[in-house]
Amino acid sequence: MSRHPRAGMRASSAELINIPRLMAAYYQLQPDVSIPEQKVAFGTSGHRGCALDFSFNETHIHAICQAIAEYRQAQGLTGPLYLGMDTHALSEAAWGSALEVLTANGIEVRIQSDRGYTPTPVVSHAILNHNRAHPEAQADGIVITPSHNPPRDGGIKYNGADGGPASSTATGWIQDRANQLIAQEGEGICRQPLSLALAQAVPFDYIDHYVAELDQVVDMAAIRDAGIRIGIDPLGGAGLAYWPHIAERYGLDITVVNPSQEPTFSFMTLDHDGKIRMDCSSPDCMANLLALKDDFDIACGNDPDYDRHGIVDGEGLMNPNHYLAVSIHYLFTHRPEWSKALAVGKTLVSSSMIDRVAARLDRKLMEVPVGFKWYVSDLLAGQLGFVGEESAGASFLRMNGQVWSTDKDGFIPSLLAAEILAVTGLTPHQYYAMLVEQLGDPVYRRVDAPATFAQKQVLAKLEADAIEADTLAGDPIIARLTRAPGNGADIGGLKVVTEQGWFAARPSGTEQVYKIYAESFRGAAHLERLIEEAQALVSATFARAGV
Repeated sequence: MSRHPRAGMRASSAELINIPRLMAAYYQLQPDVSIPEQKVAFGTSGHRGCALDFSFNETHIHAICQAIAEYRQAQGLTGPLYLGMDTHALSEAAWGSALEVLTANGIEVRIQSDRGYTPTPVVSHAILNHNRAHPEAQADGIVITPSHNPPRDGGIKYNGADGGPASSTATGWIQDRANQLIAQEGEGICRQPLSLALAQAVPFDYIDHYVAELDQVVDMAAIRDAGIRIGIDPLGGAGLAYWPHIAERYGLDITVVNPSQEPTFSFMTLDHDGKIRMDCSSPDCMANLLALKDDFDIACGNDPDYDRHGIVDGEGLMNPNHYLAVSIHYLFTHRPEWSKALAVGKTLVSSSMIDRVAARLDRKLMEVPVGFKWYVSDLLAGQLGFVGEESAGASFLRMNGQVWSTDKDGFIPSLLAAEILAVTGLTPHQYYAMLVEQLGDPVYRRVDAPATFAQKQVLAKLEADAIEADTLAGDPIIARLTRAPGNGADIGGLKVVTEQGWFAARPSGTEQVYKIYAESFRGAAHLERLIEEAQALVSATFARAGV
């Protein structure tokens, strides 16, 4: 896709979503689940959609939450359900709709004391702490969020008793039951007025519960003693209220450079395609913070539900893959209490630099499909020390080797960047340069290409033999993967590998595009050739399928 001429510039009034119209659509429009685009469909991070498109409406949330209530009962979960939400306009409405159904089903729902916003990692952390203390009454959770998606979108994801994104088995059951409930016009859905639901909800201080334990996972004293100056742009997200508490509790020099929090996200700069998107891995979305990079030692941005991180130092925004490599190397050499048997987790579209770092550290590498759910059981079992995704999502263990969260946590990688500088004297960019000197310098890029719903379906179900070519960018193809090497799970797309590079293609679960990830060991020109040939190969498969 070509770069939009206004990318990186402040959104204009004409580019803002009409919030009243969006909210009216949420309550008034009724989806038809005989139309695929209007059905409940859980992707790698829950169900997402837009009320204006009949894909995220009150009917969807009522049905999904009734299905979750029935699922948790079948699983014997009798503890509380931790309910969080981010700052998208539809999140507030969906949060209320969820509360109406969950409480009507007799579930104890724990909400932020002041009806404030609650990030994804905070919900995961709360579930794990509760279940560690109360194994006889296991808890689970829901986060209302479409992550970094544009302001018009809404989303909902379910986290089970393991604290992480629900398994495909769980979400498959939930989405099928939800669609059945919608098809029978809501028969079987228990709900009550929001006023009663709010009266029954249990206030919970998520902020203190989370912030009080941060020094168990990041060396806050080292950051404080080194006087690291930290700039934070919450990008209008759910973590805004947490940073003053973190600064006060641990004596850190933290400046929130943008305290704005409103549902049109009018303070954002436009992404590469001209859309408002709170993607902290995008230089265009992070333009406001990048303009202030010289004012701080470390600066960080996060997406609305705080499960992603964007790290900025004097050299600019850190490439997400590069920062994953830095984090892995630093943590496995600065956590003496971690077991020597702990492995590194990566998605198959993450950089091969991670493979090289893991090999240098003599650590096992677990390569899985895109989706944090693939890490959950091994994180919980204490078999993985660090797990990450190329889209700037990560989590890692406490200093004592115990699990911290089983979902992506945007806070701790952000604070880790300050710890790395405090302990080593190296910025993240300088640390990566050190790794490059030792391990080489692969070139990586991700691009989005337009794709219809039908084309995305073809790509998601592609078989390895659908790629007829024998070479890629001049090199023999040595592997065509539709299953991940780490666990044998279907990757929902394709990865093609040569000795000198690779590409992977998979459909977006939330937008009408497919994503191409590519990496070359021969430099930028070879990378461009990889991407061009990858797009041609994928287009050929669409043509053969007649879509």
